[in-house]
This record gives sequence, C-alpha cells and structure tokens, in this order.
Amino acid sequence: MTQPASRLKVLLSGIFSLMLTLGIARFAYTPLLPVMIREAGLGLGWGGGLATVNYAGYLCGALIAASISDPGLKDRLYRAGLLTAIVTTGAMGLTDNLILWSLLRFFSGLASAAGLLLGSGLVLNWLIRHGFKSELGIHFAGIGLGMVLCALAVELMAAHLSWDQQWLVFTLLGAVLAVPAWAWLPPPSSFTGAARANDLPDNPPERLFMILFMASYFFAGVGYVVSATFIVAIIDDLPGLAGQGTWTFMIIGLAAAPACIVWDLAARRLGHLGALRLAYALHIPAVLLPVLVPGLASAMVSAVLFGMTFLGIVSLVLTMAGLYYPSRPARMMGRMTISYGVAQILAPAIVGRLAGASGHYNAGLFLAAGAVAVGFVILLTMQRGAAGPVPHDLRGG
Repeated sequence: MTQPASRLKVLLSGIFSLMLTLGIARFAYTPLLPVMIREAGLGLGWGGGLATVNYAGYLCGALIAASISDPGLKDRLYRAGLLTAIVTTGAMGLTDNLILWSLLRFFSGLASAAGLLLGSGLVLNWLIRHGFKSELGIHFAGIGLGMVLCALAVELMAAHLSWDQQWLVFTLLGAVLAVPAWAWLPPPSSFTGAARANDLPDNPPERLFMILFMASYFFAGVGYVVSATFIVAIIDDLPGLAGQGTWTFMIIGLAAAPACIVWDLAARRLGHLGALRLAYALHIPAVLLPVLVPGLASAMVSAVLFGMTFLGIVSLVLTMAGLYYPSRPARMMGRMTISYGVAQILAPAIVGRLAGASGHYNAGLFLAAGAVAVGFVILLTMQRGAAGPVPHDLRGG
C-alpha cells in the first residue's frame, strides 16, 4: 500500500472514530435532550446534570491520557473507547433510571476522551513520523460530521420512533463507524520505517505560558459547553422557533466540519496563537446572538459562527500541544483537556439550575459569553511561550 493511501486510511479512521466517540457518544444527547424531556420525564436540571456527569467522565479520560506514555497502552485504550461508545449509547435506550443514565453518560465521557485525545494523538504521531504536515484539520472534521449525522438522524426519526428507539438506532450507526475506526488505524508497533522517538524533539512551553494557556482554555470550555449542551432546547424555546433547534444543531455541525481546515490555513498566516485569538473573538457573538437578536436568521448566523469557532479552538489548541510535544502529544493534550473538562463539569449544572429557576437560558448564555471574553483577554497577554526555539508551525507568516 502506498504512503498516500496509508495516510488517507489513517485520516479516515480518525474521522470515523470522532464521529462515533464525539458525534454519537457525546453529541447525540444534545438533539435528543428535548425529546427526553418530553417523553422520558427528564427535567431541565437533570438534563444539565447528565451533561455534567458526561464531562466528569471526559475529565477522567483526560487525566488518564495525560498520565500514560506507552504507545501500546494508548492504542488499547483507544480501541476500548470505541467499544465503550457503542455499549453506552445502546444502553441509554434500555433504561429510564437516572442513576443508570448517569453511569452511562460518565462512561461515554471516557469514550469521548479516548477518541479525541488518544485517537488524535495516535493520528498526529503517525503523520509526524511519516513526514506529513502536523495539521489535524481533516481529522477533526469528524466532530462536525458526527454532529450533522446526529441532527439528521433525529430529524428523520422524530416522527416515527420514541426516544429509546432513537438511542438504539444511534447504536447501530456507531457500530458501523467503529469498523473502519478500528481497522484503518495501524497499531504503533507497525510504524516501520518511521522516525524514531528521539528524532522528534519536544519543545515545551514556559511555565507561565502554560498556566495562562490552560486558564484561557478553561474559559473557552465554559463558553462551548453551554451552547453545545443546550442549543437545541435554547432555540426551541425562543419565540417562533419551536422545532428549529435540531436544524440549528445540524448547521453547527456543517460549519464545524471544514472549520479545522480553515483554521489550519489561518494559523499559517497568523500563527497558531494569533488564529486562536481570532477564534475566541468570533466565539463571543456566536454564543450571544440568539438572545440579543431573537429570530431564525440570527440563530442560523450564530450556529455558523459557533460551529466554526468552537471546533477551531479545540483544533488549534490540540495541534499546538502536538507541536510542543511531538514525541508524546497526548500528554499536553490531556493537560489542556483537563482545564477544558473542569469547565464542562461546572457549567452545565450551573446553567441547568439557572434555567430551571428562570424558565429560560438567557443567564446561561451571558455567563458563557463572559467567560469566553475573559479567555480572550488572557490570550492577549500571552507571548509565543516556547522554552526553546519556536517550532516553525507555531509561527505565522
């Protein structure tokens, strides 16, 4: 098999793994949340609580990813994550017990971390070792495509299947995606003819840079998780927009699919840090538009901006982690995701309670936008931050 064909299969395996572990195991819950509230008796507060539990699992997965260095173990855990994503998705449709739902959402969070952190690290490591550009834009398109898949599936199933039957359909879709995700990513032991670990020198950032970087990513996590968790319910609750939430979620996915490629190109001109600042700046109106300018057009613009920016932020941050630590990218990816994950644990529960008390999500959206603004200000204070020579891919121009 030629190298270009190998590269295509590796990238496709990453795309399909993200469609399963992020798109289905994580994001199927978002368009299904209003259905579960209507049909399964799930309250607004518990809706946010289940999201919090999911992110707790994700955070635990990030801690695991940051603590292991053995490539073989990473590969085994990645594959375990694929199986866990399928099992936890199917089991969601087999019970209406809140305790069991919480356990399932926790383990689906672990699966999401395995797909995003371990899977992305394995793909990035393979690309670098085989002499390809260390850009993950194509790989991260799997998140947006997974969101589109979920939105379309729920829209097609809504009139015909109950909430529990829809979870089971997602399980079948996930099983199909798992086959190429498993088979097309070579195990690390098969990297024959590739660069050795000592040919990939690390270039760690300075301590202050790292602290500020993690702080800014924490606030981005607050901004992301509020809309990502509640956007369908938010749009459906706005005057005149009942039933438009799922379509809005699909537009977010469509905008997210090419977003990482666009931000890869922006990073070439602005540098990764400059591109990241721009993504934060655009993310603020993406969060606020639905409440500031009610209406379908505003919701659609918000969806496009949100899809483009939230995934761009994740892609840029994780790519920077890989460039600072090419020999062990999952370690810094895990540390950054811990910061992002803490925000995702705290914010949904807070916003769920605010929504339960007020009957709407306005306060939550203002909280989210304010958090992104704080993260943007932190980014403005940061320099490039490498302890040694700045990797070429981190510089603009």
